[in-house]
Amino acid sequence: MDKNNGSHKYDDIIDLPHHVSERHPQLKKESYAAQFSPFAALTGYDAIVAEAEKDTLNT
Repeated sequence: MDKNNGSHKYDDIIDLPHHVSERHPQLKKESYAAQFSPFAALTGYDAIVAEAEKDTLNT
């Protein structure tokens, strides 16, 4: 934000219409979500939790 005139950095483009390609069709919501579903941010987390659970139950 500019302290002098109160404008924001993207005021000139914020109200422009969203671009929609004429060449590439938009993905359906299901297809878009499917691209990210296999992503595992915490690889191995389930195994660590299972091991901790096993240790806790055996104590």
